[in-house]
Amino acid sequence: MDENRRPIRTRSAGWAKRITDRLVASHISPNQISVASIGFALFGAVALNVSTGVLGSLLCILGIQLRLLCNLFDGMVAIEGGKKSTLGTLYNEFPDRVADSLLIGGLGYAIGHPELGWFAALLAALTAYVRVFGGSLGLAQQFIGPMAKQHRMAVMTGGLVLNLIETLTLGSFYMLSFALWVITLGSAITCVTRTQAIARQLKEPRHVDQ
Repeated sequence: MDENRRPIRTRSAGWAKRITDRLVASHISPNQISVASIGFALFGAVALNVSTGVLGSLLCILGIQLRLLCNLFDGMVAIEGGKKSTLGTLYNEFPDRVADSLLIGGLGYAIGHPELGWFAALLAALTAYVRVFGGSLGLAQQFIGPMAKQHRMAVMTGGLVLNLIETLTLGSFYMLSFALWVITLGSAITCVTRTQAIARQLKEPRHVDQ
């Protein structure tokens, strides 16, 4: 098993394997699936900015879930399906950063605080930078949280679900603001926890200069 591959339990699900088999049998490449995640993220961000109400929240939730499915199947088609390419690593990382920025930054615009949205997006990108930097040092990449990619998307999805209730009952969107603050603070903490994990690995005897 690739130690630098994000652990996802859904990969072992029967439905995921069946869809992967169909994608492998098609002419769709893993890189195309990775790029498609950007389109679904943009769809969700635009929908939420058009309306922070029920319809916008539902469409944004859909966009997030489709983005995450792309993140699941690009790797499965590439590795389990034997369609790895020389540019696969590049496509595996960059679309993720763009999709994160679109959704998190878009959330900031939707609630009228674009500066917080972009700050949160920057911190989200920094969590990935710290992880990849550790890998560049020859260490196992750290996917620990508390606010890794799947956690960020779970918080945003949860905030949108609660926003559905809040919109229908109060007509406000405080839960969206709360979700963005959780993502911001959680991403900052994740940068620290991953950096500390890298430091611990570097202090291990086999990494200390002789």
